Amino acid sequence: MKIGTVFAAFFVLVSAAACRRPEPAGLTALDYLEIQQLVARYARAIDSCSGNGYDYADLFAPDGYFEPSLGGAAGPRFQGREELAEVSGGGARGCRDVPWIEEGVHHLYVNHTIAPDGAGAKGKVDMLMIGLGGDPNRIEYDGYYEDVYVRTPAGWRFGSRTHRALLDQGKRVPSGSGDR
Repeated sequence: MKIGTVFAAFFVLVSAAACRRPEPAGLTALDYLEIQQLVARYARAIDSCSGNGYDYADLFAPDGYFEPSLGGAAGPRFQGREELAEVSGGGARGCRDVPWIEEGVHHLYVNHTIAPDGAGAKGKVDMLMIGLGGDPNRIEYDGYYEDVYVRTPAGWRFGSRTHRALLDQGKRVPSGSGDR
């Protein structure tokens, strides 16, 4: 093999490696997939009140919390397994009289972005509600979530989840609440 051919092959390999986008520091392809699955499990848990709401609660880190925001104003923070189970309709509420479940609403999360953030990750995801008002063909955009994901011994969990809502019990709130 001629020296020029070896040099050309080496140049092609080095150039190709330099053009590849490196994986963001701290996250692997598996991490991205597991975080996406965390968000998908959230939708299933909130739609079904499975495990009396504890399936939902267990998606959060032990010190994790959920915080709704409506009309730009932060709502109450729900933290700890019992509070999280209750906010999803379970726990002491026993999955009874949960408005979105009674209406047949299903949550769908789209346009999910994930970025490394220190030892964990952060993300944003848009929320669609299907079946609002009992109409299975009605789809509404209800703002988005800002998430902090943390790696725990049990896998990826929500460190925090803030819902920037546009709807209040199916009714549009004043504009400005869904600004990104």
